[in-house]
Amino acid sequence: MTNRLKKSMASFFTCGNMTCGCLSIILVGGGDFLRASWLLMLAIVFDMADGRMARITNTTSDFGVQLDSLSDLVSFGVAPSIMMYQLVLNNLDKTGMAIAVLFVLCSALRLAKFNVMAQSGVVHDFFMGLPTPASAGLLVSFVLSCKLSVGALPFNTVPVLVKSMSPLLNIMPAVMVALSLLMISNIPYVSFKKLRYSRYKVLDFLVLILLFICMFVQNVINTIFVLFFVYILSGVCSYVVKSWKNFKKLFEKSGK
Repeated sequence: MTNRLKKSMASFFTCGNMTCGCLSIILVGGGDFLRASWLLMLAIVFDMADGRMARITNTTSDFGVQLDSLSDLVSFGVAPSIMMYQLVLNNLDKTGMAIAVLFVLCSALRLAKFNVMAQSGVVHDFFMGLPTPASAGLLVSFVLSCKLSVGALPFNTVPVLVKSMSPLLNIMPAVMVALSLLMISNIPYVSFKKLRYSRYKVLDFLVLILLFICMFVQNVINTIFVLFFVYILSGVCSYVVKSWKNFKKLFEKSGK
């Protein structure tokens, strides 16, 4: 396989990501939120695949980094922002517009920071700030849960979660603001690309994977929502715990 073909394979997935984002925006304009949401879920799959393809074929490049960020901005910044504006934010007039724009701007800032760090050779074993696919994933899985909770369901769901989805619409503007701030924060989030596991951690990880597979088979949509929610909450909780420990150490030192 030629190097040019290898590079094209990675770029194919990246372009697939952007294509899904563009089509999702078009469908939202026509009021088809269900298919628009599934397209953004597919965009997340493409986003995970392009980076892995580039690493497998050893074809990572500055061009790929830039194209990937542009695709992410469309699919995980602009598309979910427009979707949430049409569903919820348009009822808030100018405030809703401001929240929608804030989400896009913070997505752009998050991606720009990632690009600068990548070009300067700064490499972390974690993400600095909430990744844009995770913030978009929470919103999109929420929309799917809301839309699929109406009428006959093609998937199994968790009744308690389904009943709570509609009331959650009222706090989604605040959730979007929180997600925007998390994206531009310095809160570290786990990057599954570079995790290193001991033998015991691998066993724990496999147990968790099996647990989530069982949940996924039984409750497809709600499991996706829960996964994104747990991931986002994990970064915040870890940061709070770490900050509290550091504060206690400083307090103990000052006391001495």
